[in-house]
Amino acid sequence: MTMSIRVAHLYGDLMNTYGDIGNILALQFYAKQIGVEVTSDIVSLEEDFKADDYDFVVFGGGQDFEQTVVADDIQSKKAELIKFIEANKPFVAVCGGYQMLGKYYVDAKGQKLPGIEAMNHYTEQQHDHRFIGDVVIENEKNGNKYHGFENHQGITFLGEDEHPLGKVLQGYGNNGQDGTEGAVHKNTVGTYFHGPIMTRNGNFAKYMLFQALQNKYPDTDFTEMKKQVKTYEY
Repeated sequence: MTMSIRVAHLYGDLMNTYGDIGNILALQFYAKQIGVEVTSDIVSLEEDFKADDYDFVVFGGGQDFEQTVVADDIQSKKAELIKFIEANKPFVAVCGGYQMLGKYYVDAKGQKLPGIEAMNHYTEQQHDHRFIGDVVIENEKNGNKYHGFENHQGITFLGEDEHPLGKVLQGYGNNGQDGTEGAVHKNTVGTYFHGPIMTRNGNFAKYMLFQALQNKYPDTDFTEMKKQVKTYEY
């Protein structure tokens, strides 16, 4: 049996700051090592998203104008995106995409825009300041260190039913105050890590790949396949 994963690249034509499409390329790279096919579709403005059609979602960051346009359109996809997340399917959202999964975010002009409330974090705005630079965190569940690059004016605070992706060792993270970076709910990960996160952190990419495979092929034992996947990271 040839296994496959179908990825929805959410607003990939508008939300791709710092090459966040690299997350899909990383999935394809690691999947190829075990003979798994990864295909992707851009799901953009005025296009339907159906949770049952996809095994993985990638949602990148964007500039202020594009993010405002997407924030309006994504409300039409809200129900199906929440269905996807609550089905425990893997979802990686970066920067602006991360903010839009929460309750709300305040944009650069001070306008409060609604998220889709799939997660319970919210994002306020700094005044005349941005968090920019390399960032390193440690995941307290598995002990792995993840490396990335952050560039965001928003400051995000976590809510109930979500925990951080990691503890900040270098950089600012979610808000520069509580030492957290990212948010995790079920198999959905929100993060400020460009880089992109899955090209720089092979163990994270491998973990998310096998979460997708386990969801789609629940009767398959992937123990030996995991040993075959060589990870690269720095």
